[in-house]
Amino acid sequence: MNDQADKLRQIIDNLRSRQNTNYAAVAQAAEKKSAKVVTVTSGKGGVGKTNITINLAISLSEMGYKVIILDADLGLANIDVLFGINPRDTLVDVIHGRKSILEVLADGPKDVKFVSGGSGVEDLVKMDKEQLDNFVGNIAMLDKLADIILIDTGAGLSDSVMSFVMAADEVILVTTPEPTSITDAYALIKMVVGRDKDKVIRVVVNRAEDENEASEILGRLSMVAKRFLSIELKSLGYVLQDQMVIKAVKLQKPFTLSFPKSHASRLVREISRKLMEERKIAAGNGQTGVKGFVSRLVKFLNS
Repeated sequence: MNDQADKLRQIIDNLRSRQNTNYAAVAQAAEKKSAKVVTVTSGKGGVGKTNITINLAISLSEMGYKVIILDADLGLANIDVLFGINPRDTLVDVIHGRKSILEVLADGPKDVKFVSGGSGVEDLVKMDKEQLDNFVGNIAMLDKLADIILIDTGAGLSDSVMSFVMAADEVILVTTPEPTSITDAYALIKMVVGRDKDKVIRVVVNRAEDENEASEILGRLSMVAKRFLSIELKSLGYVLQDQMVIKAVKLQKPFTLSFPKSHASRLVREISRKLMEERKIAAGNGQTGVKGFVSRLVKFLNS
């Protein structure tokens, strides 16, 4: 993966020696492949969404997949905090043409890469066609470097969050057993279905007391969604309440690395395997890579 990044950085350096940098040409120079773009979201804050995203990424990387996280939680940007890393540059620097996507790509543990979103991503809607084409061509290089791109959104039902959700190939919805979390999760499902009934939504129950509680919540959500929205929710799994998770957060290290034998780590690995098994079954269905994701994102932000 580092070799690929080095080659692409060399291409950028060569192009920058010219007067006008055309990032679309850089994207065309990359191998034609599309990453799977998955949004990880929640109806409310405080459900452990970012922690799930990070540890899912590490587990997928340990399975041999190349993973990039885009921190799209524009207000909080917790990915770098949980990684214990403070990146200098963000996606906003790419939007304004100050940096290339490779220059803002930070190294996380286990070969996981991440991009900090930063406030101002909404500036995408202010770009003219030439600026947007260059930005899309620039960020499309991530398709070369990743098999899966996880988008960690903000929590809630804001227009910005919903734009990221609707632009992705599929959605992982994180909820907890708390009644308010379940209610807000259903509200988000309802909004997604109202815009795209075919959107794939996979549910993860976090901080469940036991398997029975997780199954009950998944069953309740699935029943209501089928009855009132006429859709089939997909259960991706659950993570039990685990003190090792709290300790890992205090250490600013992912629990899958700090406590690999913990219940939470084992269950996240099961979620990772299930996600990739289902991805293989549905391979290629609507998968347009990060270039397609950004194009749809701009469309939704403009609507």
